Amino acid sequence: GSSSSNSNTMSTNHNNPAASLLWRPPIKMVAGGAERAYGQEYYEGAPIGPPPDLPSLLLHNRIVYIGMPLVPAVTELVIAELLYLNYESTSDPITMYINSSGTTTANGQAVGFETEAFAIADVMKYVRPPVHTVALGQAFGAAAMLLSQGKRGYRFSLPNATILLNQPRSQARGQASDIAIKAKEVAANRRTMCELIASACGKPVDAVMQDCSRVKYLQPHEAVEYGLIDEVIENGQKNLPVQPAFMSQLGK
Repeated sequence: GSSSSNSNTMSTNHNNPAASLLWRPPIKMVAGGAERAYGQEYYEGAPIGPPPDLPSLLLHNRIVYIGMPLVPAVTELVIAELLYLNYESTSDPITMYINSSGTTTANGQAVGFETEAFAIADVMKYVRPPVHTVALGQAFGAAAMLLSQGKRGYRFSLPNATILLNQPRSQARGQASDIAIKAKEVAANRRTMCELIASACGKPVDAVMQDCSRVKYLQPHEAVEYGLIDEVIENGQKNLPVQPAFMSQLGK
């Protein structure tokens, strides 16, 4: 008799989606993991399966990492992360680590438009939390501009990063009239880029445009003198939290 009643209950749950939700474990909203939680398997109440992806764990600690050239897919992810973190807290700072060759590859081949960098720069200013920037590896061209857009006093570089100022490259192909129109747009983008850097560095726009007209490499201490960043972090000077925030969340 009891077995048949159990089977009836199960079939009722199966036929009624609302009832079947009752036995599902509660789900906490965590970055990147909420949608996948329903598909997880549980053993004695504990979720089993693959851990959240690394960007989600970094995001949970309010860290945004740009580790590629600024192609549209990278811009989409970075802006989405900034908007999410703004929604999560309007006061806790966001730390953006930048290791990027900007809108070109490391050897100078154009892979994205300057508008990608402008979009990120605008959103960095648009969100309420302060954005702290940290350069590591390379911050070339548009990536150097993003580095300078961090909150004044909180723009850092690790000791062996390389920062490069250069001008946007034209990707124009086709008829002469089309190339002329594109060249005008590239010139406008170049001026916008230099205006953003000049404002962040406290320098005249013309001086920055002169520096960007040729390739200008800056070592971290030179970037401090230039006004692009505020401080070079010597190894071990600033430590990350001993226990990441997501670890404390797992116990809840």
